[in-house]
Amino acid sequence: MGQNNYQGALQKPIGSGFNATSTASDVIKGIDLTGKIAIVTGGNTGIGLETTKTLASAGATVIVPARDIEKAKRNLRDIAFVEIEFMDLMNPDSIDAFAEKFLASGRPLHLLINNAGIMWVPLRRDCRGIESQLATNYLAQFQLTARLWPALKKAKGARVINVSSAGHQFAPFHFEDPNFLNRAYETLQGYGQSKTASNLFALELDNRAKKFKVSAYSLHPGSIGGTELGREAPLSLFQQMGFCDADGNLLPEVAASLKTVPQGAATTVWCATSPMLQAIGGVYCEDVDIAELSPDTALATGVKPYSLDEINAKRLWALSEEMTGISFSIHEE
Repeated sequence: MGQNNYQGALQKPIGSGFNATSTASDVIKGIDLTGKIAIVTGGNTGIGLETTKTLASAGATVIVPARDIEKAKRNLRDIAFVEIEFMDLMNPDSIDAFAEKFLASGRPLHLLINNAGIMWVPLRRDCRGIESQLATNYLAQFQLTARLWPALKKAKGARVINVSSAGHQFAPFHFEDPNFLNRAYETLQGYGQSKTASNLFALELDNRAKKFKVSAYSLHPGSIGGTELGREAPLSLFQQMGFCDADGNLLPEVAASLKTVPQGAATTVWCATSPMLQAIGGVYCEDVDIAELSPDTALATGVKPYSLDEINAKRLWALSEEMTGISFSIHEE
């Protein structure tokens, strides 16, 4: 049984041979995914679309669940080996329906890439009263993974990839008030805790699922130009984060640090396919390698210890079951 990554025990770069400028195409070279089945949420725009293209180019069948089927058809029309299905991550019934349909096909699931996410949104709640970033960026991941567990197990070597963010550094998970019922809503706090949750989930899932040969990873894709993630953000937020000047112009040093979409998808593809990770799971990756632990004191590269903490991870799993009403029990059947 492999070692777990509680408290960041495995958070050390392993010399992948890639770096921040590597693209998804670089990473997939020499890898054959013929016969493999992948699901990529948000797989019809931005880095999700690039991920879909890359996996399909290596021979995988890629299922892309989408809220806007027509848009997905337009964006994916030239890619072979792609199936489009309806799913709305803000609607728990929709997630269940998608998962049931996939399970009914009897296929194994080799790669589940929880890529879809939202950011910089005003306070919204789903039908359960759950804050929208927590619902979309994390609880939907938990629910979808739980529902697809039989197919992941059937693959005998599946990987679950949670596309997280360096934004997890904005906030630890707020166990006392995750839905901003008794504290003022700050969109970056909501985003931060949702991404911390995503890291904790990958950590705990990997540890629980090892005996079924299922590994889990979380990752920061990088800051990327040309995606839809910031479509609802007011200019003041970009200014607050030091991205823009008073006139709304992107600062030159910020522009120079942005990754292209193919570079942004590279770490996802590496986590999903690299033979180097065969015996390592539960880790947080960035720039196409395992990231360093970063100090709790400041925003920095790497991963915060609070998002790899064993107690937090187990506590979050129990809370997630409570919030979703799903018992995600991993055991022999």
